[in-house]
Amino acid sequence: MKRAIAVTALLPTLPLLTVVLATPASAAPPPPPSTATAKKELAKLKVRREGSLSGYSRAKFPQWIDQGHNCNTREIVLKRDGAKVRVGSDCYPTKGRWYSPYDGKYLTNPHKVDIEHLVALAEAWRSGARSWSTAKRRAFANDLRHPELWTADDPINRQKGGKDPARWLPPRRAFRCTYIRAYVSVKYVWGLSVDSAEKRAISAVLKHC
Repeated sequence: MKRAIAVTALLPTLPLLTVVLATPASAAPPPPPSTATAKKELAKLKVRREGSLSGYSRAKFPQWIDQGHNCNTREIVLKRDGAKVRVGSDCYPTKGRWYSPYDGKYLTNPHKVDIEHLVALAEAWRSGARSWSTAKRRAFANDLRHPELWTADDPINRQKGGKDPARWLPPRRAFRCTYIRAYVSVKYVWGLSVDSAEKRAISAVLKHC
């Protein structure tokens, strides 16, 4: 898992990380906006027919860039979202506990924790990122400022794949409102579009939030 290509991060510089014992974890990405705000942001998203995956590859979204202090994005998220995380001199966790909100599972092996892009990279490509520069796609794939990166159990991440909410929702229903609010927030912040079926599915969830 270690190590991604070292690239200058396009996101704000993060505070210095302790490389022996992590500080108390927040155990969550940045919180998504309220349901009311999500509804307003959804209304502002452009509704377009979903684009093609032609030309798409994950390599066009350089991931796990160097965030400084010998840590990459994946390691930052593992430290941020874990409990009692210990890390080695290379910043990679040697011990900890992580929660997968999609299915309610707890994980203790950092190698089996997926860092999930809530708005999948393939979905971003189909809804506007195809026209972005590589630099912008890199920033999106490593976005620590918005609720885009989550810890997840590997099987559930594979199940979701590149699907949007019209085709997939978290099996743990208690997480669906948070998931949808975060999904709308990320699409709004990054100027990504939704298709009509996707918007209907999002609206249906927000009605019960």
